[in-house]
Amino acid sequence: MIKKHQRYYVFLQVSLDALALLVAYVCACIITFRTQGTSFYTNQYLIGPFWMIPILLGTYFFMDVYSPMRSRVYRKEVLMVIRAHLVGIVIINSIQFLYKHLDFSRKISFLFAGYALFFILIEHYTVRRILRYLRAIGYNQKHILIIGIGSMGRRFARKIRLHKDFGYNVVGFLDDNAAPHDSMVMGKPVLGCCALLPELLEARQVDEVVVALSHHEYNKHENIIESCEKLGVRVRIVVDYNNIHPSSPKIEYFDGIPLLNVRKVPLDDPFNQFLKRLFDMAFSLAALLFTAPVMTCIAIGIKLTSSGPIFFRQERVGLNNRPFNMLKFRTMHVADSATADTTWTTELDPRKTKLGSFLRRTSLDELPQFFNVLFGSMSVVGPRPERPHFVVQFKEEIPKYMVKHQVKPGITGWAQVNGWRGDTSIRKRIECDLYYIENWDPLFDLKIIFLTVFTGLVNKNAY
Repeated sequence: MIKKHQRYYVFLQVSLDALALLVAYVCACIITFRTQGTSFYTNQYLIGPFWMIPILLGTYFFMDVYSPMRSRVYRKEVLMVIRAHLVGIVIINSIQFLYKHLDFSRKISFLFAGYALFFILIEHYTVRRILRYLRAIGYNQKHILIIGIGSMGRRFARKIRLHKDFGYNVVGFLDDNAAPHDSMVMGKPVLGCCALLPELLEARQVDEVVVALSHHEYNKHENIIESCEKLGVRVRIVVDYNNIHPSSPKIEYFDGIPLLNVRKVPLDDPFNQFLKRLFDMAFSLAALLFTAPVMTCIAIGIKLTSSGPIFFRQERVGLNNRPFNMLKFRTMHVADSATADTTWTTELDPRKTKLGSFLRRTSLDELPQFFNVLFGSMSVVGPRPERPHFVVQFKEEIPKYMVKHQVKPGITGWAQVNGWRGDTSIRKRIECDLYYIENWDPLFDLKIIFLTVFTGLVNKNAY
């Protein structure tokens, strides 16, 4: 039943996308020709939607825009739509370039590309909100059978119960080791042992089977998968490695041999690295130009209020554990480097200057780090870099601490906008850093920058 509903949903989504693209095209034509005082009722403009819109819809389809997104965060859907839309627009413009008789207004092409993306994103967001509301009140449910009542099975069922808007319904559990008192788990019935799976799939409406067995029961997977595929029921497996490697894995292949990369790092991809570097250079250059008057005033203030250099250079550990010199405005009286490299700053630290306290509290002392970003040793967003002395200490005390060095350090990060800054938990910071590393995308960076500007500049823990 869910497959039938999915087909209807895809048909509806494609139809709505086509309507949104048509509205975008008409708007682009009306605005263009109203300003130019001519008519768009000519052949090339009348037939435009009949070949442009199918190209965009086809590109969306082949780039998985219409794949199920029931449990996918909206940010990921937005990125998929933007990526597919840009590819489709490039194809359209290439066709216009190759076929010279398609004498199209550049203004129309530009406006159509922009309006189309805007309308498509608004439409997708609206559809998503409506579907989530309907699923939360019991419609459009996907019925799931969980095999395994252990910790993994219970955890998965708990997640489903927390996200009613995803539209999942657990019909029950199967487990060979269920005790007599385990007739109900998480409010759902234990329907028997794994051998009953074929007849349960025949008798009940099950859209998907989730296998959540412990590692010593992996020998049962073959029969479970065979039973599910015989009846065309989708099966997914919860892999029992989370206690060892709590990360997002990635399957890679070495000459046909599957390898499980226990930590998926999107920034390992060269194209993602290029996008992030391009953004870093543009953003840091703009930030330096915009804040130049402020930095000039700060530099003069530092010179007038205390003796010593304007900038403070300190060795930090960056990408691939390599050291670099991080720039800051000097906020303390000049002291020996050994003290600065091995000592935490406290709230009433006597080393701070009067202006320095203000600069640290407002994060203005961090502005010179945009030079680090521009020259490539840092990124605008990423895990905050630490001093070598503390890196040596934390890598022994904090699990997976060194994973943060798989990406460039940043001026701001997910940990900082969540309040884990200054004299706060290092473990919580690393949890946030690992989440950022495994879930990076351009919109995530923009979200962190937005939160930094509006909530994270002034911080009570910034000593």
